[in-house]
Amino acid sequence: MKPTTRQRRPAFDRENGVAVAQGLFHARGYDAVSVADLTAALGVVPPSLYAAYGSKLSLFERALTTYTATEALDVGAVLQSKDPPATVLTALFVAAARHYTRDEVRRGCMVTEAMRADDPQAAALATEMAVPGSEVIRAYVAKHAAAKDVEGITDYVLLNLRGLSSYACLGYSQAKLVECSKIAGHALDARFKPDSRPKSRSPAR
Repeated sequence: MKPTTRQRRPAFDRENGVAVAQGLFHARGYDAVSVADLTAALGVVPPSLYAAYGSKLSLFERALTTYTATEALDVGAVLQSKDPPATVLTALFVAAARHYTRDEVRRGCMVTEAMRADDPQAAALATEMAVPGSEVIRAYVAKHAAAKDVEGITDYVLLNLRGLSSYACLGYSQAKLVECSKIAGHALDARFKPDSRPKSRSPAR
């Protein structure tokens, strides 16, 4: 009788584990996902989870990084349009409304929603990752609006984007959020009058 040979388990795929965790964190939020939820979804025991990722927070950071690189709304691409700025920013709102409702389970912006996490470290991570996108918007506004209006318009744009994410998570339909986006965009028309754009300096004589 031949001795039975033990079959080795396939090596744990860490990158796939990040993708699985990302789906959980996006759908439920950082606070609502426990270590037990993660180990069950990944098919590992807690020591293996910690050995692979260090901690729940570290795994969350990797999931957020992957999300921003591969799944987040490409704000810069939308802002490359040569249309009038109010039209472009309205298009940004509409793109966000559609992007945040494209999946029935993973709704909203993962980064935006994580900024409201009860866990201060998770919230701080998300807040830091939101900065580059905010700066892209600020730079765009600064190119088209008077200096005195840049801060207010930037805040208005970010407020609407984050509101769209929140309402997407509450289950609002894509059609309703798109319509709200268009209404919000109309308020920008008066802010981008021709005489409100930065004037180029005349060359010194």
